[in-house]
Amino acid sequence: MSDNSGVAGRGGLTVGSRVVVRRGDDKSRLPGVVVEDYASEAARAGEQLGRDWAPVRRWAVALDDGRLVFADDDEVEAEPKKS
Repeated sequence: MSDNSGVAGRGGLTVGSRVVVRRGDDKSRLPGVVVEDYASEAARAGEQLGRDWAPVRRWAVALDDGRLVFADDDEVEAEPKKS
């Protein structure tokens, strides 16, 4: 696990936050929970790995349908509050 637990990302996201992940050409909205934040690994991975394929993504998200996905900041947003 990373040491970023409790450190807020864009939009105040942290491990445990309810989020929506936008994926695919149609930008499907997939609800889930952030289970890991790889911010420090993502920031230095390119230079350390010496490659640009299979990039490290910032967020690991457990989707409500049971899948685990990895996403970047621009693919994740806080789930809207239900009223």
